Amino acid sequence: MLRALTWTGTSLRYIDQTKLPLEESVIETTDYRDVVQAIKRLAIRGAPAIGVAGAFAAALAAREFARLSSVYFTAELKKVVDDIRTARPTAVNLRWALDRMCLVLSSSSNEPPELIAERMVQRAQEILHDDEERCRAIGENGAPLLKDGWDILTHCNTGALATAGDGTALNVIRTAAERGKHLHVFVDETRPLLQGARLTTWELRRLSIPHTLITDGMGAFLMQQGRVNAVIVGADRIAMNGDTVNKVGTYSVALAALYHRIPFFVAAPLTTVDASAASGKEIPIEERGADEITTIRNGSCGVAVAPKGTAVYAPAFDMTPADLITAIITDGGVVHPPYEESLRKLMEDEKGDS
Repeated sequence: MLRALTWTGTSLRYIDQTKLPLEESVIETTDYRDVVQAIKRLAIRGAPAIGVAGAFAAALAAREFARLSSVYFTAELKKVVDDIRTARPTAVNLRWALDRMCLVLSSSSNEPPELIAERMVQRAQEILHDDEERCRAIGENGAPLLKDGWDILTHCNTGALATAGDGTALNVIRTAAERGKHLHVFVDETRPLLQGARLTTWELRRLSIPHTLITDGMGAFLMQQGRVNAVIVGADRIAMNGDTVNKVGTYSVALAALYHRIPFFVAAPLTTVDASAASGKEIPIEERGADEITTIRNGSCGVAVAPKGTAVYAPAFDMTPADLITAIITDGGVVHPPYEESLRKLMEDEKGDS
C-alpha cells in the first residue's frame, strides 16, 4: 500500500517526490524544519498531503520546545506555526490542519508543555487518519460516475502521493477499476514540473491501470478526435461558488472539455473548500521561481531550456470558473450546480458532524 506520509511514533517518513520516478527515496525526520522545507521544495506536495505534513511539523516543533517554560513554549510554537502557514499559500488544507493544531494549544494553555506536545502529536495522527477516510469516501462517491470502457484525461497528480490516503481524482479511477470497470487514462505531462509524467504514470503503473502519457497541448486534440470521455482533476482550493484553483493548465483543459461537451469533474475533500472565499477571485495564487520554467529538472539533474535572463511568469495554479465544472466529488457526496447551494449544504453538514 503506497503512502506518501507515515508516522512512526517518533518521526515522520515521507517519499521525496522530487526524485521520482528515477529514485524511490524515503526520508525520515524528527526535525520540523526538514518538513517545512520539504513542503516548500515540493518533496511533499498535493493539498491534502501538505495539510497533514504541516500538522506533523507543528507536532514535531512542540516536542522540540517542550523543554521550555510554558510562556516560551507557546511563543516559539506560534512563530513556527506562522512559518508553516506560509510554506504554500494556495492550498487551504494547510490552514485547515494548522487551525486544528492551534485548538489543541489554546485549549491546553494551563497544561505542562510536555503534555501539550503529546496532545498535538495525537491530533496530527487524527488529521492523517481523517484524510485517509476522506480519500476512501471520495473514491466510493466518484466511482459510479465513470462508465466502463471510458478514456479519461487527468491533469497533475492526484493519487496517493498527493494525500495521506489513496488519493482524490486518481482514487476515483482506482476505485472504479477495482469494481471491474475497464478504464484507460490519458495523463498530460503537467508542465513545468511534470507531475503527470513523473508521478501519475508512476502510480498508474503500480496500480496496473492502462494509461498513455501526452503533452499538455494534446488534450484538446484528443477531445476533437472523440478519444476522451471525461476529465477528472483534483483541487488545491475551492471557493463557495464552486470556482476551483488547481495546478496551472487546468483551466485550459476545462475550456476544451466544455467545447467538446465532455464532463469535467473535480475531486477533493471538503477540507479543500474555503468557506471564507465567496469566489475564486479571493484565492491567492502562488508564484514559483523562474528556474522551474527555464530548466527541466529530474532529481538532481537540470537542463536549461531557455536563455539565461529570460523573463518568466510562473503561477503554480490557475482558477477554473464553476460554470465549467460538471460536478464536484467530495467525501461528503457529489455536488452539482448551483454550487452556492450544494456546497454550502455539504459544509454545514460537515460542521455539524465535527
